[in-house]
Amino acid sequence: MQVYAIGDIHGHLDLLQAVHDLIARDRAANACMDAPIIHIGDLVDRGPDSPGVLRYLRDGIARGENWQVLMGNHDRLLLNFIRMPEWHDPGLRSGLDYLHPAIGGRATLQSYGVTALHDVDMARAEAAALVPQADLDFIASRPRMIDMGAQLFVHAGLRPGVPLDQQSEHDLLWIRDPFLLDRRDHGPLVVHGHTALPRACHYRNRLNIDSSAAYGGPLSAVVLEERKAWLLTPQGRAELVPA
Repeated sequence: MQVYAIGDIHGHLDLLQAVHDLIARDRAANACMDAPIIHIGDLVDRGPDSPGVLRYLRDGIARGENWQVLMGNHDRLLLNFIRMPEWHDPGLRSGLDYLHPAIGGRATLQSYGVTALHDVDMARAEAAALVPQADLDFIASRPRMIDMGAQLFVHAGLRPGVPLDQQSEHDLLWIRDPFLLDRRDHGPLVVHGHTALPRACHYRNRLNIDSSAAYGGPLSAVVLEERKAWLLTPQGRAELVPA
């Protein structure tokens, strides 16, 4: 069975449409038109068109496309910024909030028409009025993990040694070193994003497909068969050889 996956989008609708075009060509060339496409999360923040990304994905799923979309930590940040005023994400270090320049939430709020970015409470009130309920509901309903048998898709990674049914949402959305430094086999190949790299990279037990679209890099689309993976390029498939 072939499965496609797309890395962290971060509000770049143009890049998302371009990699969907690459997938469409690969599907046609390899007679796998019904193969699922999994989006690894971080749909919003930092890029110029988070509303367009959410609308594009919602519309595609509504018309019956075989797309699945995970929640990323940035998606939860937007959702809870609006819905839970007193909440502070434990993944953010002290002194950071959704409006901090390092987070990228300002770009998302501006793309929805929010102007009061100098004040958290005013920005939240504007966002509550301007962000469509359909976008918030879409984010809230995203799964945190997708198990495809040979591959397991999560946004950030897994807590090593913890059974899948006991993994915390915080780790699935935020974990880094305890997962990234662990070389043990997890059973399925863990396909994730969250930790930006210059390019997608296969580590035998995991595959990181966040190729830094948030910072001016490309958006990666890969196709997987069991534990093998290929990066999709305009010239065709390029195998990602395990490091």
